[in-house]
Order: sequence, then C-alpha cells, then structure tokens
Amino acid sequence: MKFYNLKPGMNPRRARIFMAEKGIEVPIVEVDMMKGENRAPAYLAINSLGTMPSLELDDGTVITESIAICRYFEEIHPEPPLFGRDTVERAKVEMWNRRMEELELLNPIGTAFMNLDPFWKDRMPQVGEYGEVCRAKGLKRMAWLDTHLAGRDYVATGDYTVADITAQCAILLGQHTGTPIPDGLDNLTRWWKSVSARPSARA
Repeated sequence: MKFYNLKPGMNPRRARIFMAEKGIEVPIVEVDMMKGENRAPAYLAINSLGTMPSLELDDGTVITESIAICRYFEEIHPEPPLFGRDTVERAKVEMWNRRMEELELLNPIGTAFMNLDPFWKDRMPQVGEYGEVCRAKGLKRMAWLDTHLAGRDYVATGDYTVADITAQCAILLGQHTGTPIPDGLDNLTRWWKSVSARPSARA
C-alpha cells in the first residue's frame, strides 16, 4: 500500500490526520507539485487528474479523494469510529462533514485562497472580486460555527469525527492564507485549540 502525498496540501492532510487518529501507518510517496511531478505520465497513470492524495492498494487498486480514502480506512479499521457510532450519528457526521466541506466552510476559504493569493497567479485564472466574496462568506460561516459550538466539544457528535477533521483543515488553511478566525469567536477558538493539540494534528 502507498499513500501519494502533498505535504502542505489540505486534502492530503485530512487523510493523514484520519489515519493518525486510527493508528494506521502507510508508506508515503511525496509528490512534488512545484516540480510538476503530479503532471508527469508516471503519476497521471495513478491519478489522471494529477491531484493528491491517492492511495494505491497492494492489488494495484487506486483510491483518490481524501474522504473516499478515509471511508476505506473506516471500513478496514473501524475503531475509533470517525464516521459515527450508529445510524443517527453516521447521518449527523455526514451532514456536518458536508457543511464543513463544500457547502459552508472549506470551499469558500479555499476559493478565496485560489483567487487572491499570488501563488495561483500563473496556475489558474483569478477573479479577485469573487475571492473577496468567498472570504467574506468564510468569515460569516466561522461566526455561524462559533454559535453552533457553544457548549459543544466537537462539531457533529460528542466524539471527534471526520467532520472535525474537515473543519480543522479548513481553519488551518484560512490561518495561513488570509482568512483566520476573527477575534471574539471564543467557542470556535476554544475548539480550534483543542483539536490542534491532538497528536494527530501534526500528521
């Protein structure tokens, strides 16, 4: 088994944190995006989109997309259960993970980064005005999440789950790309300090 990794990438980090929470160790192959290794024929033969992460199983099967990789590991290493403990919890984790991912938090923060940061200038068309709209949405959703976390330790259930991992990666991306947690969001800041202190946060 091999895990194709981009060390600073948000999605590879999400899978790495998930694996670390379960105590899973997989050989890691670093893919150097700055050198264009993700666009080379050797890697495109593994993942035709050239994105990371990718998980190559011993039989040659390749799984891409971080949540798909997490679901694979949940099936073969069910403890601790990071997608919920029963039917209701699994539904709640799915709901909150979707909210933390594309719907409310990760997407606007990531889109702001891609449209506003000089790193992407020669890699994709940037629309600065749209980036600012996305940044404003990300900040607004942080305030919404702060309210949700009042009296709660974790995002979806009483346990740390993949929804927390997704939110954690989104907030970390924002911290480093111009959309940090605003002052005054005490519940979100408390949660952020707690999840950042977990050993898996350094995976």
